[in-house]
Amino acid sequence: MAITDPAPSRPEITQALARGVQRLLIQRNYAPLLEFTLGNGRRADIMALGPKGDILIVETKSGVEDFIVDMKWPEYRDYCDAFYFAVTVDFPQALVPEDVGLIIADGFGGEIVREAPRLSLAGARRKAVTLSFARLAAARLLGAPLPDPATET
Repeated sequence: MAITDPAPSRPEITQALARGVQRLLIQRNYAPLLEFTLGNGRRADIMALGPKGDILIVETKSGVEDFIVDMKWPEYRDYCDAFYFAVTVDFPQALVPEDVGLIIADGFGGEIVREAPRLSLAGARRKAVTLSFARLAAARLLGAPLPDPATET
């Protein structure tokens, strides 16, 4: 009798997706951060800053149920130039709205299968998000208490 590995848990799938998306973004010259709190108090799974200052948000979805119950993702669009969902290869892609980007990923990497429409943040919002991103990245690098963008002035 063969012993098989149990199916990966939802947290394991989410971690693998995040790892693969980070690797993809780094290959594309983006600097990703996990779990970024937006000014509206929502938490994006992955935010990435590009070489020209463009800002991406990627929401990882571990399965159909995770995707269906998430009704807050439209609130992330006001904080990025492009919004993506990242899913596993067996996720039914037809569920993902056409007006967002789509990434297929696993623990080793990812591929953009549909580019996100590009929006343009207002200058003041871009500056606020970029400063929050930089402060959070520096705090994490130093192991310092993390600033909360939702409470910064």
